[in-house]
Amino acid sequence: MYTNEELKEILQSSLDHEEEMMRTYLIAAERIDESEELKLRLREFAEGNAKRSRQLIDELKRFIN
Repeated sequence: MYTNEELKEILQSSLDHEEEMMRTYLIAAERIDESEELKLRLREFAEGNAKRSRQLIDELKRFIN
């Protein structure tokens, strides 16, 4: 069983990871010239990371309040 502090650390680590992946996908999408389809998919991946980031932020707020 995890303590609240351990859960908070797990959520924060997951948030950091999601945000880093989002940045990586967006940077890669901006550097691609030859494939609009791949550029679009990378942006969609980043949008998925952004959604998960918002969900993780909401969960972290529960530990703060």
